[in-house]
Amino acid sequence: MHTMNLFQSIVELLKGRENFALATILTRSGSAPRAVGTRMVVRSDRSILGTVGGGILEAQVQKLAAQVLLDRTTILREFDLTAEDASNMGMICGGDLQVMIQFVDADDPSNLQLYEAAVNALKTRRRSWLITGIPTNGSEASPRQSLATKDGSVVGWTGAPDIASLTPAPLQPQRIRHNGSEYLLEPLCSGGIVYIFGAGHISQKLAPLTQLVGFHTVVLDDRPEFANRRHFQAADEIIVLHSFESALEGLELDDASYLVLVTRGHAHDKTVLKQALASGAGYIGMIGSRRKRDGIYRDLASEGFDASHFSRVHSPIGLDIGGETPEEIAVSIVAELIQVRAGKGR
Repeated sequence: MHTMNLFQSIVELLKGRENFALATILTRSGSAPRAVGTRMVVRSDRSILGTVGGGILEAQVQKLAAQVLLDRTTILREFDLTAEDASNMGMICGGDLQVMIQFVDADDPSNLQLYEAAVNALKTRRRSWLITGIPTNGSEASPRQSLATKDGSVVGWTGAPDIASLTPAPLQPQRIRHNGSEYLLEPLCSGGIVYIFGAGHISQKLAPLTQLVGFHTVVLDDRPEFANRRHFQAADEIIVLHSFESALEGLELDDASYLVLVTRGHAHDKTVLKQALASGAGYIGMIGSRRKRDGIYRDLASEGFDASHFSRVHSPIGLDIGGETPEEIAVSIVAELIQVRAGKGR
């Protein structure tokens, strides 16, 4: 179940004054079936919403959740999935997981407040982090939780680590130690925002892919006959520019912003790149040959840019998979975006 849908279900349960157990994967290794931060709700009738991986793991978590509901507490458990367990769950080999199973009290108004704020952050794509204190013992009361934003606003527990002090703020779920305690930090809207400059053939193949893999996708061009819903049904937003000279005007760019320069000509790519290099975008990629790239770099060097600026640029854009068609080039670009988002590329 998608995070948005699960959190919306949690809000509905809390509004209906129904207590439940919430299982969250805190750590994993090997080929464990789900990522850190994956959640599963277990209700009093043992029915579930979401999944932590299925098979014997899910059954054991459901059993532990029944005890959590009875004791109104929180427990941590380690699971060592053997090769046989993995085979039954459709995996090639086993792995280790640590799962936290917490009691969520519907009578505590702070729980509803927290998850309503999380749902709102997901809907508005406001960059936020869900912060969960990890119990130090095998069994404790419900963990302290808060939802924090980069600007310092906090919903819930106010004693959590200050997101603004973390540089860079995590873009993937991350376990940290702060002042002797451990926390799970989970970015909401962590998919990032891709700004595709240019609405030509490659962009038309690229936008559905970036949207498919979780990027909020914005297409920008100065030609309304290209930048429209007929060509970009899957895009989250389409912006018709007055000119590429002001391509970044009004955009709030940060380390979760990905700029993809695939305009219809070298001159426009150079115009947008000049603005991009002065921005705080986390990723800048420009299409074209090395010869074209080097020519643009020489022109920008005469305007005060240097190697430290150009080192930020992925050009030629995309992973080198030998792609030639617009479809193949789009696949190579989105693969590079995924690589960078996962922290495995510069």
